[in-house]
Amino acid sequence: MAFWKFTALRLGLVAIFFIAGVYLQLGLVLSAIVSAILAWCVTYLFFRDMRDAAAVGLQSRFSEKTPPSRNRAELDDSAAEDSLHDANPDVTIDADRKPRES
Repeated sequence: MAFWKFTALRLGLVAIFFIAGVYLQLGLVLSAIVSAILAWCVTYLFFRDMRDAAAVGLQSRFSEKTPPSRNRAELDDSAAEDSLHDANPDVTIDADRKPRES
């Protein structure tokens, strides 16, 4: 959640600085460049805690220690496979075997 808050803050600052640049008649390209640089500077200087929280959130999300997230369909498929295997313990699955061509 901290990542999205920080991203929204930075995009909001870019929009504000871009509008100010267009209002000052800097041109669209120069306004875009200046607004991106100013937004980065402001967030870097004044929003360190929010930036650090966003970085920690991203680090924990993409860490190797974090188990992969599974969606509802994957969980339902896994439960169906487990129940089918429990009902038929004599059936085995060989995932390394190549399928037969007909």
